[in-house]
Amino acid sequence: MDQTLITQLGDELYEALTRCKTLTPLTTRYPDITIEDGYHIQERLIARRIAAGEKVVGKKIGVTSKAVMNMLGVGQPDFGWLLDGMIYNEGESIPIDSLIQAKAEGEIAFILKKDLMGPGISNADVLAATEGVMTCFEIVDSRIENWKIKIQDTVADNASCGVFVLGDRFVDPRDVDLSTCGMVLEKNGEIACTGAGAATMNSPVNAVAWLANTLGRLGIPLKAGEVILSGSLGAMIPVVKGDNLRVTIGGIGGCSVKFV
Repeated sequence: MDQTLITQLGDELYEALTRCKTLTPLTTRYPDITIEDGYHIQERLIARRIAAGEKVVGKKIGVTSKAVMNMLGVGQPDFGWLLDGMIYNEGESIPIDSLIQAKAEGEIAFILKKDLMGPGISNADVLAATEGVMTCFEIVDSRIENWKIKIQDTVADNASCGVFVLGDRFVDPRDVDLSTCGMVLEKNGEIACTGAGAATMNSPVNAVAWLANTLGRLGIPLKAGEVILSGSLGAMIPVVKGDNLRVTIGGIGGCSVKFV
């Protein structure tokens, strides 16, 4: 895919984001698009957001469960960028009109105290570089109509990231078993889904190591102070105006959000 088309599609996704509208799947319009093309389009989308005044605050990992990998026909996760315009605080209200077709995921966020630069990053390196972990919501959103995505579509669309909410506690990752910790996500007071740390590549630590090594091969570090969203511990939960959600992860804490 030539640079002119990459720029055009990145600009289309940026306009869809800022105008809260959807696009026909890129893979429908350009069947030969590759995952590499998708990342180049993603770069253009993020460059537009940075040019508009946003700043990078971290990265996110997507497609971490076997079920989603099988759905998209891939054998590995993907990644996207977190910007300061995506951050909401614990318990804060999110205007539903600021999103397009939002779904909520309960995740574990890693806050780094040291840079991680792959390749060669081990799980021990990840733990040593982590200041603490927090329960969080990632509110995923797609600029692709009706979530009709293939892996190339979601990669181009910044791994379908919308906004995120960090929780009410900050704990040392060595004080909790990140593989076996259980998650309960409640919607309007009723349990909507459950999960565990192992749903994310058998451990969220594996996911962060994968990200550090994948980005390291591209010359991109995970930086001290950054937030790393490690992937969903359960199903995506659709949300609408008026919904109140809370997610609790054993040994880590909780996170609440409402949509107005």
